Amino acid sequence: MRIIVTLFILIQTTGCVRQSALTAELSPRSIKAVNLEETITRRDELMMAYSLTSYDAANKAVAVVNGGWGVETIQKDQQLDLQAAPSGEHNPAKPIHLPLPRNGRIVASLVLIEVDDYSQARQTMAKIQKIHNIIALPAGLLLTATELLTPLKYVSAGLVASGVGLQLLDKLDEDDLLGQSSVELREADVRKKKQQFIRVPAIFTGQNLKDSFDYRLDYDITLKAVKIQPVHQ
Repeated sequence: MRIIVTLFILIQTTGCVRQSALTAELSPRSIKAVNLEETITRRDELMMAYSLTSYDAANKAVAVVNGGWGVETIQKDQQLDLQAAPSGEHNPAKPIHLPLPRNGRIVASLVLIEVDDYSQARQTMAKIQKIHNIIALPAGLLLTATELLTPLKYVSAGLVASGVGLQLLDKLDEDDLLGQSSVELREADVRKKKQQFIRVPAIFTGQNLKDSFDYRLDYDITLKAVKIQPVHQ
């Protein structure tokens, strides 16, 4: 009888255990200008846009969040700590986070842009920062599994989904985009490997006319467990 009672208690306890969901957080960490695009002025003016897009088990896009940093000036060999406290010259790049759907996946995307029109870039960044980390539903957007998307397309589509109505693709030419990076996280793989932290090193190199640029950028993806209360019926 005591064994039966014990088993009953164990079953009841197991049924009430809170399930943990995972949330992915993207945080730009640092950027270093090994070589600049603008060799005449010896400084580049940069902006960064980044996003997280989640897909459910049926591979349907279900949510997106956006973030942005800049417009800020960087000189050759200078390295910026993107998580440092605000100063007179530089501001931190704020993290964004999004729940990872059960049996689904998340795509983290980031683009680095060299600014030509400072005034327009400031207006663009102000719009991005207004919707920073606000979850939007990407209904109707071309974020299906059948379309091959670049990080720039992910970021641009995420901004449209958030109501900014901003197409980065329409505002950029090939010389403005210094680089783009993307990482995909599948919920099943993350749980199997017990991943909690991923540091992504991105190297952006290229040439514009006679000027060559070389940027080294690091961003982190942290996976955090969030306790969810069981539903009582």
